[in-house]
Amino acid sequence: MSAENVAVIKGIYDAFGSGDVAGVLGAMSPDIVWHEAENFPYADRNPYVGPQAVAEGVFGRCITEWDGFNVQMTDLIDGGDRVVALGRYGGAYKASGGAMNPQAAHVWTLRDGKAVAFQQYIDTLAVANAMRG
Repeated sequence: MSAENVAVIKGIYDAFGSGDVAGVLGAMSPDIVWHEAENFPYADRNPYVGPQAVAEGVFGRCITEWDGFNVQMTDLIDGGDRVVALGRYGGAYKASGGAMNPQAAHVWTLRDGKAVAFQQYIDTLAVANAMRG
């Protein structure tokens, strides 16, 4: 099952990269519990519960507040019911013009082929610096 879990997570990143938000949300359990990293600007509503909360509170803000927002996860680590993704975020904050390229890690938990939990880890100082310009 773990290879299938890696494929699910790869599919999430592929969908996000192509702008297929519905595809990303469809890979989530209806009761997913999503945590942004402490001190990340969108951690203000932690935890996000359910795909709609993630879409509105995280994805919606990333898309509207950043130019060229992207997530490039280069490594997926198989941990059975957990998959760890390693990579970087990119984009420029619209209000300041500041660019970011911080390292990031995501820990996904899956059950029955769906993502049931997400935890983000990221260089929040790099993000804050970009937001300040």
